[in-house]
Amino acid sequence: VQLQASGGGLVQPGGSLRLSCAASGFTVDYYAIGWFRQAPGKEREGVSCISGGDDSTYYADSVKGRFTISRDKAKNMVYLQMNSLKPEDTAVYYCAARPSAVLHTTRQSYNYWGQGTLVTVSS
Repeated sequence: VQLQASGGGLVQPGGSLRLSCAASGFTVDYYAIGWFRQAPGKEREGVSCISGGDDSTYYADSVKGRFTISRDKAKNMVYLQMNSLKPEDTAVYYCAARPSAVLHTTRQSYNYWGQGTLVTVSS
């Protein structure tokens, strides 16, 4: 099982980015996928996740209404569309996976992790 996160970069406040999580060695249909982030000096926190069953989704309060998680089963990819970005969104973003049909919102729930992609929101 491998996960490859990409799509990070430098963006101005109010801008948008789409992060991608490419999965190999498993099918994303049957896995819960989560996006987490870790800012310098802070603990890794959950941002959003999607269940492996009915595509239920969860968003942290800090990103609700601005971020959207989605899954492309044909491409075996999961995306995080990030709009109206704020400087406080600056962090390394990670995708994680575990075989499950339900939502998992805590980092301890996930078995597999990608390497992270840096998002910097600054003018």
